[in-house]
Amino acid sequence: MTTKNVKSDILRRAKIIQGHLRRVVKMIEDEEYCIDIVNQSLAVQNALKKIDEIILEDHLKTCVVDRIKKGQSEEAAKEVMEVFKRKEK
Repeated sequence: MTTKNVKSDILRRAKIIQGHLRRVVKMIEDEEYCIDIVNQSLAVQNALKKIDEIILEDHLKTCVVDRIKKGQSEEAAKEVMEVFKRKEK
């Protein structure tokens, strides 16, 4: 469960990304210069990665700590490692 400040930051960032992604779609429709499209797409991807970092950090500070306190450290570690394994694919 994220804190209210983290949630509002993530939502703000997601809405900005949404606008950037709409821009990518428009650029493709308008057949704009390929490199410009790629650069805009990379900006969207980097922004999504930043959201992932924020969510993961908050998860570690809240949910994982709670699970460790409840004696579920193995499960918490396994869950986080699965995220990293997916990220590598």
